[in-house]
Amino acid sequence: MATQQSSSGIFHWTLKREGIIAPDERLPWGQTIALGVQHIFAMFGSTVLAPILMGFDPNTAIFFSGIGTLIFFFIVRGRIPSYLGSSFSFIAVVIAASAYAGVGPNPNIGVALGGIIAAGVVYAVIGVIVMAVGYKWIEYLMPPVVTGAVVAVIGLNLAPVAIADMTPSGVAAAQVQFAALMGLLTVLATALVAVYAPGLGKRLPVLLGGVAGYVLYLVFANGLGWGAPIDFNGVANAAWIGLPNLTAPKFEFSAITLIAPVAIILVAENLGHVKAVAAMTGRNLDPYLGRAFFGDGLATIVSGAGGGTGVTTYAENIGVMAVTKIYSSIVFVIAGIVAIAMGFSPKFGALIGTIPAPVIGGLAIVLFGLIAATGARIWVENKVDFSNSRNLITVAIALTMGAGNLVLNIGGFALGGIGTATFSAIIVYQLLRGRSGDASTLAKADSAAITG
Repeated sequence: MATQQSSSGIFHWTLKREGIIAPDERLPWGQTIALGVQHIFAMFGSTVLAPILMGFDPNTAIFFSGIGTLIFFFIVRGRIPSYLGSSFSFIAVVIAASAYAGVGPNPNIGVALGGIIAAGVVYAVIGVIVMAVGYKWIEYLMPPVVTGAVVAVIGLNLAPVAIADMTPSGVAAAQVQFAALMGLLTVLATALVAVYAPGLGKRLPVLLGGVAGYVLYLVFANGLGWGAPIDFNGVANAAWIGLPNLTAPKFEFSAITLIAPVAIILVAENLGHVKAVAAMTGRNLDPYLGRAFFGDGLATIVSGAGGGTGVTTYAENIGVMAVTKIYSSIVFVIAGIVAIAMGFSPKFGALIGTIPAPVIGGLAIVLFGLIAATGARIWVENKVDFSNSRNLITVAIALTMGAGNLVLNIGGFALGGIGTATFSAIIVYQLLRGRSGDASTLAKADSAAITG
């Protein structure tokens, strides 16, 4: 499917004008820049939502997501096309460690940043170990059936976030119906663009679908008064250029012990993302797993050192690649540079902040659904046998825990739904390894008994 990686280095991309675009290929520059903007748009909702939920500055988070994306690009030498955005895995532990009340800026953000840096250090060390001794031990712990489940769980676990944006609480029933309608129209617009748009338009479904949803909301809410209007006062009052709001970290042992274990979840999450990208591009990316872990860990350290959130390879952008079939790594370099520029523009951040929640929710429905479907693709590509009860039980438990967002409180550590599902999938699969030598017919009989 793809050409071999160029020997000219990480700054060489072969020009290709149509078809599937491999990591070391690119479209004409105009289209490439447009695709970089689309990836900014795809990650923006979650990368802004995560810091808001933790009381962080969204513009600062965007700034460091751009820096982190460029760090990741250099560490993996451009082999893994990916964007690094705010990780949802940190939300619960950051809120607990900083005692955040949930409204306005987090007064104890420094304490949370110290824990985020510690998680980044643990993550980077794991990356160094993988680079030194190989990745087979991770593959043993997390084979395709497990990684596929983790990827699918991420999409399913985030689904309520999309629905919550489309169905706001605490408002009149008519407003809830209007928000749901706007979200569904955004979903429809995105789907129509992806399938029927001519030429370049078909490659920009998220960007064009989002613009269509925004315009429709503007017409119906601001123009016809059917819903809460978009408020542009914040845009008018914001400065065009300004420095990001930087914050110094504080290191407290209690926060470090609470937040640092998130690194394990990030390893599984990143592994699933890399496997998903490998499945889509048709390239073996396993030799770069150590670099991916180290790059993500280093990016998290840098982000935490300045006031940003912990970062991870972003499933939303993987969803965009799944739709467009464009995997060029230069697209993410452009996206990273644009994100850094956005960090220096409070006015642009305020403008993006006017995107209505129902529109973001509509886009999230498409993207989170694609994430879950990508997990299934990992199973298909690796020919995971679901007639084997071990595989079936592993996936069944993980999906239910992740979709139901089962939270376990272990001492002072709160393990959220994604983490619970991840560890459960790993542990259950290993416990059931003893059944791998059983007769195929027995496994099929067990599977049939379970499913009825």
